Amino acid sequence: MLSEVLQGTEPGGFVIIRDSVCYSGRPLLKYYINCALKRGEAVHVLGFEVPEHDFSAKLDSSCLNLFHFHNAYSDPLGWTRQSLFTVKHFSATDITKLLQETQHAKASVLVIDSLSFVVRHHDPVAVCQELQKLRKGSSVRMIFGLLHMDLHQQGVIGALSHLASTVISVTPVNNARYAVANTTHRKKSGKVMQKEEFFSLTEDLTLSIESKPNKFGNVQTDLHTESEVDPMSNLTFNLRLSEVEREAKEKVALPFVFSEKKKSALLRQGQGSGRVMYEPDANDDFDEEDPDDDLDV
Repeated sequence: MLSEVLQGTEPGGFVIIRDSVCYSGRPLLKYYINCALKRGEAVHVLGFEVPEHDFSAKLDSSCLNLFHFHNAYSDPLGWTRQSLFTVKHFSATDITKLLQETQHAKASVLVIDSLSFVVRHHDPVAVCQELQKLRKGSSVRMIFGLLHMDLHQQGVIGALSHLASTVISVTPVNNARYAVANTTHRKKSGKVMQKEEFFSLTEDLTLSIESKPNKFGNVQTDLHTESEVDPMSNLTFNLRLSEVEREAKEKVALPFVFSEKKKSALLRQGQGSGRVMYEPDANDDFDEEDPDDDLDV
């Protein structure tokens, strides 16, 4: 599903890549940017955390004319007034004007690096409202945003994730070569698709995906193996038996259960044999034609 995210034809798509300090989602973000550039789409990056030369490294050099980096890294808060775009200009109106300055017939791809920086300086509700306006506008075809999960409360992460059409959560595994991506994609019809994939990215932004990582050792085992918790470890009473108690329990004769000795005594045939003798009297009627003839009716 990672490779299919950019192939969607639905306009107004919003993709959030959620990462943490343990694993950065920026290489995956750059992979999607490189794919969009190769398709001939204009990409606008609102850069708050990484300078332009670091962000554009390893991108396809033949398509850099479609790459537009709006520098908010050198002066993100506008203190020195050297940046044309700062975090204060994060609004649907200002961003639309910024995109319309470049002459492109098609709608552009907007990349926000990162949403965490914007949310730290704006009300999360206002950020969601501006993102929704951008999605409904005609200047943006898709929006990509990087969100650092370990910097925000769950309520903020949940609000932004609910607004997105696709959420990709990247986490590391014990195998340093691969990472795991949990993707949740919601279509306009309301259908929700989820998939877990193991992936690796090389320095030249080549993506390798493994749905079932059986070929590279115990990655799947390392990911899903959890430490077993003993539910009886913190009880105030003991539910286990020692060896002495277990042996004493096995020696106790259970009630209403015959032992082998008693069974053999009951089933052993005696020396004599008994028979039941019955002599019919005068009141007995053995007429099969009318079995109720002896009744006084």
